[in-house]
Amino acid sequence: MPPHSEPKMSEEKKMFDPMAEKVSVDIAEGRQGEGRGRGRSKKKKVSFLTTQKIYVIDYKDVALLKRFLTMDRGKIIASRQSGNTAKQQRMVSQAIKRAREMALLPFVVTEPGEDTGRRYRQ
Repeated sequence: MPPHSEPKMSEEKKMFDPMAEKVSVDIAEGRQGEGRGRGRSKKKKVSFLTTQKIYVIDYKDVALLKRFLTMDRGKIIASRQSGNTAKQQRMVSQAIKRAREMALLPFVVTEPGEDTGRRYRQ
């Protein structure tokens, strides 16, 4: 069979199955159906620690630890967002917790003049 030809189908099947052509095009392009992203091969994130070949994380390295905290609240970023492996994520969270205890990192980030959203009656 030539490389870019359409699979042979009977005229009856084409008449009753209007999506047959679209499905064959999707399969040829590597897509699997019209779901909500299921079945797609997403490019795996690579951890910053892996790319920089950092094997040990020290709680005193505040600049490195700030990469794994959110800017607005100071929460630890999840491993699916940072690309860390489970072992790396445990090291990062442990180092952040130690740095917080030693007052090198804040527990909660609050900006001056920021409205907390709470209103009390007076």
